[in-house]
Amino acid sequence: MRFGLFGSATARHGGPDVDSGQGYRQFVDYNIEAEALGYHSTFLVEHHFTGFGQVSASLALLTWVAAKTRTLRLGTAVLVLPWHNPVLLAEQAATIDLLSGGRLDFGVGKGYRHPEFAGFCVPMAEADARFAESLEVIVKAWTSKQRFSHHGKFWRFADVIVEPPTAQKPHPPIWMAAGNPDSIRQVAAHGCNLLLDQFASFETVAERMAIFKAEVEKHGRTYDPIEVGVARAFFVAKDEADKQAALERRLEAQRRLAAASSAPGVKNTASIMAYSDTREASEESALYGTPDEIAVKLERLHALGVEYVLLNSGGGFAGDSLARFAREVMPAFADSRKMRVVG
Repeated sequence: MRFGLFGSATARHGGPDVDSGQGYRQFVDYNIEAEALGYHSTFLVEHHFTGFGQVSASLALLTWVAAKTRTLRLGTAVLVLPWHNPVLLAEQAATIDLLSGGRLDFGVGKGYRHPEFAGFCVPMAEADARFAESLEVIVKAWTSKQRFSHHGKFWRFADVIVEPPTAQKPHPPIWMAAGNPDSIRQVAAHGCNLLLDQFASFETVAERMAIFKAEVEKHGRTYDPIEVGVARAFFVAKDEADKQAALERRLEAQRRLAAASSAPGVKNTASIMAYSDTREASEESALYGTPDEIAVKLERLHALGVEYVLLNSGGGFAGDSLARFAREVMPAFADSRKMRVVG
């Protein structure tokens, strides 16, 4: 199995005594340590207008991570295309891919938080159409050898050529976040990799992977499970009390997510918001506990066909948990054909 990281960084607001950059520097140091411990990648979210400082300029922060690392893959999970000028985004992404030596994993999505769309004055009803048009422009920008023009519903460009070129050819791997069946089928139709959220139950993960596999093969391609990244919250606990406290923090964070994603009187129907708001459901989906408890859940995920797990620490950058997972859990899964049985 392959293990990467998934998460965010925060910049706190405050007066002259508050170091707003501390959270970003902690994130960078966390990823430097992850690379040294053998993690494969880091995937960084994009969010706006939360009031609690979630990272907004993902590519800018990843550029700093790129400069401090050598092998770590640099992913976005996700850049929300409906909010971005696609040509400018293609240029920025190509720049980080080039400077990092071809380490960018370009994760994109349609967005799901109502307040963000409202803040950008972009109708959420246009998300699908804006996403499709932007992705078309970005891929064309990366692969076109000549100047091109584009006259779409939302964007117009005349006689442009995007520079610099990407290091990876024909372009960086494109990952799409999806959860509902139609969206998953669209990911396969585009020939992209799939990102699955951290809240879905084991059964739901299996169902979504089966849909993706069938659709990939329907399009005449060979299905590779390493092209599906499954996010999971993780915490290596010292004891049962430590685990229970972490679960309480996670449930509180889930409820904060729900509040930040909804508009007054409007139900958020995005697949990422479909989880059950219960302690039992939160514990079931998370990799929380002792190394042996976590290993049992990983073996269960592997039995479902999961080969690539993206670990979310919940923004705490728990270096001890990161190191313990790498030393006490990862080695048993280095070769999934020789997995141990935990009794």
